[in-house]
Amino acid sequence: MTAPIAGSGNNPPDEKVLARTLGGTKALWDELIRHVETEHAPVTHRWTASKTSALGFLRLVQKKRTILYLLPREGYFLTAFVFGEKATAAVRASDVPAAVVTMLNAARPYAEGRGIRLETRTARDLATMKKLAAIKMAH
Repeated sequence: MTAPIAGSGNNPPDEKVLARTLGGTKALWDELIRHVETEHAPVTHRWTASKTSALGFLRLVQKKRTILYLLPREGYFLTAFVFGEKATAAVRASDVPAAVVTMLNAARPYAEGRGIRLETRTARDLATMKKLAAIKMAH
């Protein structure tokens, strides 16, 4: 990762452990972080413990606003977003894959918005995550 990790007292996983877990998707993980840092600076990293993963998850935050969450898995990672009403409408009107819109439409609305988790395994997935991050930050 390019920026120091600031957390809530939880230690981030060792880079070697993270790379071993992500496998071939580690380059996609790093590219998504670099992209978000460049496009939405300043960005802080916050590792948080998780009940579902020994590695926890990483939040990319601009000021107090969470841009996205990265959840490492064996051989891939999940990218999670929470979209408010305006951002949800913008995703629906965008050219992201129809499966993403379907998942967003099916997500239960909460006060903070609709949350979705998307598998990130390929360069095509990465392009979608970049678009969704841009939509999130524009609304």
